[in-house]
Amino acid sequence: MAELNTSPSPEIGLKENIAEKPETMTKIFWEKFSKNKLAVAGAVILFVIIMSAIFAPVIAPYSQEQQSLLDKFKAPGLEHLMGTDKFGRDIFSRVLYGARISLLVGFASVVGSIFIGTILGAIAGYFKGFADAVIMRLVDIVLSIPDIFLLITLVTIFQPGMDKLILIFSLTGWTTTARLVRGEFLSLRSREFVLAAKTIGTKNHHIIFSHILPNALGPIIVSATLKVGTVILAESTLSYLGFGIQPPIASWGNMLQDAQNFTLMIQAWWYPLFPGLLILLTVLCFNFVGDGLRDALDPKNVK
Repeated sequence: MAELNTSPSPEIGLKENIAEKPETMTKIFWEKFSKNKLAVAGAVILFVIIMSAIFAPVIAPYSQEQQSLLDKFKAPGLEHLMGTDKFGRDIFSRVLYGARISLLVGFASVVGSIFIGTILGAIAGYFKGFADAVIMRLVDIVLSIPDIFLLITLVTIFQPGMDKLILIFSLTGWTTTARLVRGEFLSLRSREFVLAAKTIGTKNHHIIFSHILPNALGPIIVSATLKVGTVILAESTLSYLGFGIQPPIASWGNMLQDAQNFTLMIQAWWYPLFPGLLILLTVLCFNFVGDGLRDALDPKNVK
């Protein structure tokens, strides 16, 4: 009797291989990120806030500068969802336009600081030696100065304004990124793929930007996400103290300036409440998203 051929057919094996498609990096990332419910909720809320800021001219029922002394200190209602301020301006409209300023300052400043910190950190970590010593001592000097005093001093010198704030935040916020990138480069510069690139004569700048930097993007992205919330909080603090965005342009920080008046806070509680809640909510959401990205981009965090 002929023996039965129990070995799997090549065609069946081929079909099984086709059916078993490898997971893409995007799918793996999303599966890890979605496990953090706070990060997902934060991302959804941030999307709503960003879209509201972008479409503020469409959503806002009034102009941010429109005044009506007859309507000053009106409590929240159907006509004014978040009430009005001491000039009769609609707080809901000003919160929407203020989101544009606060988010723009946050994102633009972080892009600038991440760029500076990445370049200097990469140079320090890759070349080491004298370059590393000089850059790290500069980092130590900047970090030794209290942030709020440094920011107030620089804003006083350059005068308040959105462009000035972005420049100042970019020039003062790069230090933590530089340290982070330096550590990543020190770890990666001795890896096999870097040594192989050096062996075949690849130029240093090509190794830095094409081989090492892509492998260090995870921590940089996480750092950038967390920094946006920090910058928004710093801008709000400066504007609250009168050193940031100047009225009549609305920002969440300068909308809180009048919250220094305790009587006003009692009589018109809605005046400082809504911009303060937006600052708190936005910063929290950026921190939650940053935590989720850190978990999702960490190669040690396996399913």
